[in-house]
Amino acid sequence: MMNNSIKQLTLKITLRFSPILLTTLQLTLMLTLMMITLPSFAVAADNANEIADTASTTDITNTKVIQSYSSGQVASSTSSASQEQVLKDIRQRVLLGDSDQEKNKALNTTRENMITQKHLQARKSSTTKNMTKSLRLNQTSRSFSDGTFVIYEGYSQLIEDLDADGYFQTFSVTFDADLITGNPHDEAVVYAELYLSENGGPWVHYYSTDSFVIHGESSDDEFEVYSTLEQGFNANYYDVLIDIYEEGYPNIVASYSSDDSNSLYALPLESSDYDLEYIEYYSEVHTDGGSSSVIALIIMMIALSIRQFKFKG
Repeated sequence: MMNNSIKQLTLKITLRFSPILLTTLQLTLMLTLMMITLPSFAVAADNANEIADTASTTDITNTKVIQSYSSGQVASSTSSASQEQVLKDIRQRVLLGDSDQEKNKALNTTRENMITQKHLQARKSSTTKNMTKSLRLNQTSRSFSDGTFVIYEGYSQLIEDLDADGYFQTFSVTFDADLITGNPHDEAVVYAELYLSENGGPWVHYYSTDSFVIHGESSDDEFEVYSTLEQGFNANYYDVLIDIYEEGYPNIVASYSSDDSNSLYALPLESSDYDLEYIEYYSEVHTDGGSSSVIALIIMMIALSIRQFKFKG
């Protein structure tokens, strides 16, 4: 009985509305359902991609244990520590086992995976309500649409080689990121991702800096990163790459690498498990002075006796 009533009501509504209006209503209903279900599909796809990326990352990190200890700071800041103090702090962290990997500062994954992860995180952090805003954010590489981010200069310094074999366990990378706009007083908050490439291999992430402020084209905001490679780095030649990101944006705004400066090309590096301190041992023979005097006296007496014997004969 109830079903017959529903059918009759539906028939009455259908007869009252024109086919064009019914088609419009159907399309509207379909679009509404799509808007409701699409975000769920997008989240599921993102999760699937994230699992795949995690698996590929795990394949890289499981090949060998990698440990490093780094410290970054604005070089010219009034609060900047001296090189000696920075290296002392790094040695203390080595003793404590407070590695970059433990602090989630070194992810030991490829550059391609890092870029993918940043876009996934930016998309995942958004909700259905601000999906349009999120899409706009992913398509925008920076906040200064009328400006350009560049790395004016980048260079390295080789610091510690304990076994004197020409391969260093401690080194530093310094770079000057600039913001070029019509206003020299413009500022931006940025951070850097640093990578190493062993003998022309893939770029592998080894450090994420904290966020810092760059002031137009000023050279007073140079940033330096000191690193000690503790484990898992073969004695080989390594290139360096620096990617700059503006805080809050998932896209790279500037890059600088061994293609731009020879100072970042083919750095002779090795981790400290290959850089054991060389200690040379000497074996010395000491002769007692008193014994030498007695022997010399005996020889002189024998020579004198022989001489007297010949004189008497």
